[in-house]
Amino acid sequence: MLVACAKSSVPVSIHGVNYSANTFSYVLVDPANSENRGGGELVGAYSAGGTVCCYALPAKWRPGIKIEVREIYWLPKLPDDSLPEVTKKHVVELPPYATGKAGELWVVRAADGSMAVVSSNYQPDHVSWPGKIKGWPIPSLQYQRERWDLHINQAQHDVELYISSLDELKKKPIEHAKESWAVSAQHGPEELKGYSGPDDVAYLLMLRQSYESALVDVRAKLQRMKDSRP
Repeated sequence: MLVACAKSSVPVSIHGVNYSANTFSYVLVDPANSENRGGGELVGAYSAGGTVCCYALPAKWRPGIKIEVREIYWLPKLPDDSLPEVTKKHVVELPPYATGKAGELWVVRAADGSMAVVSSNYQPDHVSWPGKIKGWPIPSLQYQRERWDLHINQAQHDVELYISSLDELKKKPIEHAKESWAVSAQHGPEELKGYSGPDDVAYLLMLRQSYESALVDVRAKLQRMKDSRP
């Protein structure tokens, strides 16, 4: 009996594919056997996960195979920087195997948040992929712009930081130099070689030139990002 039972099921690897704008994680549970479970990976927006272990599928497909997908996903960040978490359970039916034999198990999150599972040793971009959604995830234009704007905002922050540093160095040169010297002494003492102290004229000149050079670079980077924004 044990031999027959072992041959009736096959352990397979699990992958997650996310066609939505929400990062999600999942765990798969067999409604008929809670000890048969797998998953647990985190899959980013418009991306695919890795390979996790393992879930036992019937060696031969039959109608009515159910799999429970326990999902957690996160909504956009709130003004207080918190990420609202949503937990859902989906009981989905496993469609026929791509080749007639149990293959790797794919957990598919569609753009609208609906869930599906596919057993296939073919990847989503293969011509024989049996899933309803073909190809790997492609970020939406809105998502691309949102991510791009995050980088633009960071570059703008860097510009403002160097402008502020130059302004402080001009108004309070020794005080600013002492703060910079203390930071370098702790994290990069080799940067201070050749200077007698924070009031060294050469050190003050080096700070100003490094800020001016960095400001030119970050301004150019910011402009390139603005020009190439989707």
